[in-house]
Amino acid sequence: MVEKQDLIVLRKKTGAGVMECKRILQECGGNMAKAEKELKKLGLAAAEKKKDRITAQGLIETYNHNNKIGVLLEINCETDFVAKNDDFKDFAHKVAMQIASMEPKDVSSLLEQDSIFESEVSIDDQLKNLILKTGENIKISRFIRYQLGEK
Repeated sequence: MVEKQDLIVLRKKTGAGVMECKRILQECGGNMAKAEKELKKLGLAAAEKKKDRITAQGLIETYNHNNKIGVLLEINCETDFVAKNDDFKDFAHKVAMQIASMEPKDVSSLLEQDSIFESEVSIDDQLKNLILKTGENIKISRFIRYQLGEK
């Protein structure tokens, strides 16, 4: 029997659907750590399956830090429905702040970085979790970072 509170906590942590959380918790005998690990594996598999799907929608996120550093970020998804989703918009904003703060050279190096908001969780892992949560392919396409005084 799965405890309702455990189900709520696991869903909040992973963003996975209620039924998926319930099934995994049952399979793991109620072990939260094991269930979370299994859901992460499922998220990686889901992201891998979706990686070739076209991402023609999305948004351009801007971030300005103290009028000294500016970031333009293009992040794409499959539908405008997801592009308007608060989780998607929040992720885009946090990634723009990450770029301003950590100065990655390109998208690949950005994805490898640990998040400034969650230590020991990479941007790539956060992206894969968002893909699992939204059910759509999502790509960080490109960005540019400006800093006052740099040429």
